[in-house]
Order: sequence, then structure tokens, then C-alpha cells
Amino acid sequence: MAETPARRATPARAIAPRAPIPTSAVVATVLGNGLEFYDFTTYAFFAVMIGHAFFPSHDPFISLLLSVTAFGVGFISRPLGGIVIGAYADRAGRKPAMMLSIGLMAAGMVLLAATPPYSTIGLAAPILVLVARLVQGFALGGEVGPSTSYLLEAALPEKRGQYAVWQIASQGAASALAGALGVLLSLLIGADAMESWGWRVPFIVGIAIVPVGLVMRSRLQETVDLGAKTVHPSAARVLSALLEHHRRPLVLALMLITSGTIATYVGLYMTTYALSTLHMATGASMGATVVTGLCLLGFGLAGGWLSDRVGRKPVYLVSKLALTAVAWPAFALLNHHRTLGALLAMAGLMAALNALGGVVLVVIPECFPKAVRSAGLSIAYALAVALFGGTTQIAVTWLIHATGNPLSPAWYLVGSSAIGIAAILMVEETKDLALED
Repeated sequence: MAETPARRATPARAIAPRAPIPTSAVVATVLGNGLEFYDFTTYAFFAVMIGHAFFPSHDPFISLLLSVTAFGVGFISRPLGGIVIGAYADRAGRKPAMMLSIGLMAAGMVLLAATPPYSTIGLAAPILVLVARLVQGFALGGEVGPSTSYLLEAALPEKRGQYAVWQIASQGAASALAGALGVLLSLLIGADAMESWGWRVPFIVGIAIVPVGLVMRSRLQETVDLGAKTVHPSAARVLSALLEHHRRPLVLALMLITSGTIATYVGLYMTTYALSTLHMATGASMGATVVTGLCLLGFGLAGGWLSDRVGRKPVYLVSKLALTAVAWPAFALLNHHRTLGALLAMAGLMAALNALGGVVLVVIPECFPKAVRSAGLSIAYALAVALFGGTTQIAVTWLIHATGNPLSPAWYLVGSSAIGIAAILMVEETKDLALED
């Protein structure tokens, strides 16, 4: 994948003698990535209520559209966060970058949860919401690169896959938690209370987790030798080094993450799909989110474990080829059998196969040297999510409307899988390669 001679399959070097990563360190590292998906799922659940609070309109559709648009604004600042925080991690270390990203993430969540409604402060309300989303997007754009690089660099060489895929597993756990909390709130409090203040509760729960994450991250042992001469002095020079010496791995990384991003957001769209296209009950759609999260958790970990034994490429190829084969039949069966069981089975299958493909978060940073590892992954991830995370649900909705075919999301999924398959075939196997310093 890299534009350098092939590396030998030798043990990776570390700054300090290696030992198994403590569970607390893994939790601290993946917490920020988990919070991203917790925040996304929570916002998706309560988008209608958020629209009523901050974007009131005589037309409910316009209110919802403005709410969803405000959420999408957060994707705009992700690439900038990927460049700035990702390069900061390569320059100053993984630990301070992770402290910065989770701190900014918390600031955005606090601002969203604490902003008074439009009826109280007028136009300032939607403006503050947009600022909150921009801050969150900036933070999230720079979160994945430093944290994934840290897991790879701190792990034993033969267990890099098992530890790095906790990034995917954390997304699943967070989505399941957000879904379960949304269902619980809907059962415990009435519709009026949910509309007035209940929707803020999940965001407050997320904020409460942040101080714990900050304390845990402050105790992490740094994996970057800050005295090394290979550390670039500025974000501009890190970006220049990536574009000058690592264009090919950067492009392939973008393709791989694009494929996974589209599959992930098509899966997350199943909540809306069940409601708007299949006209199923709200409880069923929320149940699909919980199942999706649990499958991401379980099969993400399974994919990492397998990748340490049989290789990254075989696991990824099997996941994408299987997803390509079952996408259309799964959508067809769901449209024919519009039952809760069919919805949960289909959502779980899609999530399981996509989770196995999460090994790309191991492959990509393994292909970059340490001096640009965090920035390389951060930029590719932020760009792919900005371009396709925020547009996948729009594209799928448009396809269904334009074609009149409720199975059209399957073809979008097949196309995204083809992109990933093409990219992985051009990547060398990284399981036994040493991490470059």
C-alpha cells in the first residue's frame, strides 16, 4: 500500500517493553469514538424534537429538515479536525491529542444540551446549535487517528487487530446504549415531557461520561517518542509529507473508509427506512438500532481476532463479498415480510458483515509510518465520513423516491462494497509487518 519497499515481517519496535494493554487503557482510548456514535444515534432518535425546540416552523417537515441539516453541518468541520488534531498527535503525542478531542467533544455536547429553545432566546438558539455541531465535528474528525494509532502502538504485535477493532466495537456498544436509552425514556415519560425536556437527558448522560474519560486518558502511557527527529514540526508539514510521499496509501485508505462509511450509514438508515418506507411501528425501528449496535460490538471483536490469525485481507474480503451477495436478497425479503423479526434479522446481518470489515481500521494505520500515522488515518476517515456519512441517507432517500423502488438502497450498498474490494486488492497484507517508526 505504501510507496516504499516492502517491509519485512519482523516484530514491531516499541518505546518501552511491551505488556498487555490494561482494560482501563482500552476503554479510555475508544471512549471518544464511542461517544461519536452515541451522539449520532441520540440525535437521530430525537431529531424531530430538536427541530421543534430550535427550528420551529408551521410545516413539521421544514422543522425536521432544518434539524437534520444542523446535524449535517458537523460533518463540514471534520476534515479540518482530522488535519489539525491528527497532525498534532503526530507532533505532540497521542495522549494530548486524545485529551483535546474529547474535551472539545464535551464542550459541543454541553452547548447543545444547555441551549434554551427558540421560544426563549430566539435566533440565538439555532446559531448556538450550529456552533455546537461545528465544534463536535472538529473534535470527532481528529479523534479516530490518534486513538487507533495509540491502540496499535501499545498492543503486542500479534494482537494489534484484536485491540484496534475495539474502535468498531465501541461504536456498536454506544449505538446499542443510545437505542436502549431512547426506548426506556419513551416508556417512562410521556410525550409532552419528552418534547419539553426528555430529549436532553441522553445528551446529559453522554456529558457525564466525559470527565471519567478525561481522567482515564490522563493516565495513559505515551507511545510516541517526543524526542525523535522523525516527528514533524507542524500540521502543514505533516500534510505535505502525506501528499508528497504517501499519496497512494492515502487514496486507498479513503476508498476503504468510504466503503465502510456507506455501509454503516445505510445500516443506521434502517430506522428511518422501517418508518418511512415500510411503515412499521416506532418501537420496531428502535429495536433495529439496538440489534445493529450489538452486532457491531460482537462481530467487530470477532473480525479483529480472526485478522490476527488468518490476516486482515481475507477477513475484509469475505465480509465485503458476503455483503455484496446478500444485500439485494435481504432488502427483498424485508419488503416481502414486513415483520419485526425480518427487520431485526436483516439489520443484524448487515451490521455483522460490516463489522467484520472494520479491520480496515487496523490495516490503514499499519501502512503509515509513525510520523504521519495519526494524520493519515484521521484525514482519510474525516474526508470519507464528511463526504458520505452526511450524504448517504440523503442519497438513499432520493434513490427510493426517484426510482420508486424500495430495494434501491441495496444497489448503493453493492456499489460501496465494490469500492472496498478494489482497494483491498491493492493493499499488501499487514498482519506480520512491523510498524514503521
